Amino acid sequence: MSIRISFKINIYHSSSLIMKSPFKGKTGIKRLANAFTYSVAGTLAAFKHEDAFRQEVILSAILIPLAIYLGQTVIEQALMIASILLIIIVELLNSSLEATVDRISIKRHKLSKRAKDIGSAAVFFSLVNAAVIWFLILVK
Repeated sequence: MSIRISFKINIYHSSSLIMKSPFKGKTGIKRLANAFTYSVAGTLAAFKHEDAFRQEVILSAILIPLAIYLGQTVIEQALMIASILLIIIVELLNSSLEATVDRISIKRHKLSKRAKDIGSAAVFFSLVNAAVIWFLILVK
């Protein structure tokens, strides 16, 4: 006695079933130019609206040249600079998360608080990471 099982898979390529972002579709150099423009706009928006981002940019302007001066090897310099840039990256992600949460609702909600607190914790740990890297390299 044998049992035969067959599967029929239907794949639909209807535009009504596959949702695409109206902002997607650029390719090549045009996509790169757009991405660069959006990145500049995001950086300027963060600088304009986020106090912490401005403070971290000022800190970076001081610490990155200092890392080049104090790092004795290229690896030390790279680690010190990367740890500072990581702070900027995490702050940008945290700021975008906070803006999204505020866009959804400015009412107090425990999940909104949790999301913002977790983003803040990510920034905190990026700062701790930088401090540990700098300490280990400079104190040897």
